[in-house]
Amino acid sequence: MSHCHRFRSQPLSRRALLKSASCGFASVALHALLGDAAFAESDSASAPHHAAKAKNVIFLYMDGGPSQVDTFDPKPALAKYDGKPFPTKTEPTQFNNNGATLASLWKFNQYGESGLPISDLFPHLGTQADKLAMIHSMTSEFPEHTSANYFLHTGSGLQGRPSMGAWTTYGLGSDNQDLPGFVVLNAGLIPPGGIDNFNSGFLPAAYQGSIFNPGNPPVANIRPADRTADLQKSKLGLIERLDRVSQANSGGDDQLESAIRNYELAYRMQTAVPELMDLRDESKATLEMYGLNDEFKNTQLYGRQCLTARRLIERGVRFVELTCPGGNGDRWDQHSNLKDGHEKNAKTVDKPIAALLEDLQQRGLLDSTLVVFAGEFGRTPFAQGANGRDHNPFAFTIWMAGGGVQGGIRYGKSDEFGYKTVENRLMIHDLHATMLHLLGVDHEKLTFRFSGRDMRLTDVHGHVIHDILT
Repeated sequence: MSHCHRFRSQPLSRRALLKSASCGFASVALHALLGDAAFAESDSASAPHHAAKAKNVIFLYMDGGPSQVDTFDPKPALAKYDGKPFPTKTEPTQFNNNGATLASLWKFNQYGESGLPISDLFPHLGTQADKLAMIHSMTSEFPEHTSANYFLHTGSGLQGRPSMGAWTTYGLGSDNQDLPGFVVLNAGLIPPGGIDNFNSGFLPAAYQGSIFNPGNPPVANIRPADRTADLQKSKLGLIERLDRVSQANSGGDDQLESAIRNYELAYRMQTAVPELMDLRDESKATLEMYGLNDEFKNTQLYGRQCLTARRLIERGVRFVELTCPGGNGDRWDQHSNLKDGHEKNAKTVDKPIAALLEDLQQRGLLDSTLVVFAGEFGRTPFAQGANGRDHNPFAFTIWMAGGGVQGGIRYGKSDEFGYKTVENRLMIHDLHATMLHLLGVDHEKLTFRFSGRDMRLTDVHGHVIHDILT
């Protein structure tokens, strides 16, 4: 890749060179070249470093941090000590209102041929157990939401770094020239830390996440405001000519380059986005499977997001992230009223996620689509107050499916209380390294020169979790 290890800023980009020399090309031919996905793609995009197992990623972001001991990591010892003082030393917590040991409020059942344990919160997901690689030893360096969200999304607890979606599209580009390569389906809640969780940071702005909101239209200004198509084309033509002059005078400005690409993409999205969001070509059985007719409104909303994610993947969009809907209390962040909050959140996502996995498999897309389910940290095995759980960055569970990941397995281990990791401890950097590896990218080679240093998503850390791969 052209920006790996020995990046040198070029005085003139490929697009700028062609535009400044456009008098030597037929105008129609030049526009055709620039409109072609393979040609107009980023200079950074190239063949993967090695054979890729996955082509696309769907990241199911569980905002707030689900409780690992109530979802996917059963701990019978908690029942033994339920209501009693927690039997081991505790670390400082976010609010330090620590109560007694708190057993899980839900029963666990074994699902599938693998016998994977999943709680009663996720009966639909249980039917997909043999597709899931459960990772019980994930850790975070940050115990509060904003920094932990930046860390999960960008590999740094500091604001301003490129997100994993931006890094992915920077490295691999996209297979669709009419839609963004990195799309965030916002179901109603932008996480703590805001849209910087999806930004391109120091990468060119063309790689930032494009946020599609619920409602109609999903993208602001997607409908042309001009009276006629010819009038809009005339305006865009003027903007393009002015940009060409500015770019020629600047010697190839990266920000202007991104602006040109974004104008071109926005124009093409006017047709692509309405077609994407129109679900009339989906069968009644599919809509029912995803929960679009469910009595619970948030299940409908998240079901539409999951179905849209599948449609984006079908259209070649590289990286899709889903956020959680509002209206379920404080996300998965139940410092009190754990039972009501976790049950509402699970009811929101359980049926749609199970449908997504099943649908991807039926359509032959699961093998090439990596699905990742993760929050920014977990919850304490002891109560906060009487009926909640505080933040726990020392051990929590995420899962992965499809895209070169083994199904029906458990990896890593937390202690008998689900409090701290005791086997195969992992960091978020390891998750990022593994995601990139499955996409055919060596995380140590995907770099961008910034502030005199070759920056990367995994910083100076990260190891591929080979044991969970096919």
